Amino acid sequence: MRRLLCLIVLTVAACDVTVDSGPAPDAGYVSGQGFSPAEASAAFSAVTGRVEPVAERECRARTQGLNCDFKIQIDPDRRAAPNAYQSLDRNGRPVITFTQSMLGEISTRDELAFVMSHEAAHHIRGHLARQQENALSGAVIFAGLATIAGATAGDIANAQDLGAFVGARSYSKDFELEADQLGAIITHKSGYRPSEGVKFFARLPDPGDRFLGTHPANYDRVKVVNDTIRQYGLN
Repeated sequence: MRRLLCLIVLTVAACDVTVDSGPAPDAGYVSGQGFSPAEASAAFSAVTGRVEPVAERECRARTQGLNCDFKIQIDPDRRAAPNAYQSLDRNGRPVITFTQSMLGEISTRDELAFVMSHEAAHHIRGHLARQQENALSGAVIFAGLATIAGATAGDIANAQDLGAFVGARSYSKDFELEADQLGAIITHKSGYRPSEGVKFFARLPDPGDRFLGTHPANYDRVKVVNDTIRQYGLN
């Protein structure tokens, strides 16, 4: 069974070579560059007040039947690692959460608006649902291959778990670039500058080309934002 799993992983690797690689506004920050606690509170309130209504308008204009009532919040846990992420509550409402330490890594309101807009774009583009679909497809494919190989029930379950993991990550880098592109537009429409917001990437360590990495290389992300700025005449 171990040989089968290795073969499966190599097969997926061959299919994944054209996908870009790297991190996003939720990992690997250089500390000590951002807002003080007092600055963070004021900046978060001001930026949320401008980005949230624009994100909701873009959501309604670009989707049908999707819950566009964003809730943007700060994680009360002061010990939580630097992170910003989009999720859904039990009623399907989109939630964007920033940890307090994350706000300490963001230097300007333009950067904060860009990260917030990026997370909103994940919801508008339907990335959570698409990730779940990819995970399910991966689980089915891997379990099927294990079954054909005559694996035990336990090995089939392990293959299913591995397939879900690989499937969920297969297009995650593309999702990040899609969110960067739409995030730049939302940032601009909110009255902030994506050209300044994208500078946040300059402080992130570049992960290089990692197999099954979750985020694109910093170069690729900056390029997508700059291309979007030129295409739409943003600033």
